[in-house]
Amino acid sequence: MGKFVISTRSNGEFQFNLKAGNGQVILSSEGYSAKAACMNGVDSVRNNSGDDNRYDRKESSNGKFYFNLKAGNGQVIGSSQMYESEAGRDNGIESVKTNAPDATVDDETAA
Repeated sequence: MGKFVISTRSNGEFQFNLKAGNGQVILSSEGYSAKAACMNGVDSVRNNSGDDNRYDRKESSNGKFYFNLKAGNGQVIGSSQMYESEAGRDNGIESVKTNAPDATVDDETAA
């Protein structure tokens, strides 16, 4: 089963990573100034991950493949790692669809 890992960046912002059952990061968030906003991002990933139209499939300038998951308003709520192939990227999307809806939350910022 997947899990969202909440952590803080060196600049004090909160972020989440969605990890697959094998521990590999499959989606990363932007930085948030407040933990509540970060948790809203987690909820947004859960709510939008099942909709294939929310995935923006991309190719970077160096020929690697990645995707962004967008909310209903078009805002990016998470980005993937870089993949060597389109097939790898598409497998990453399927992994987010599988893992995100029921993923647990591991808050590493809690004291």
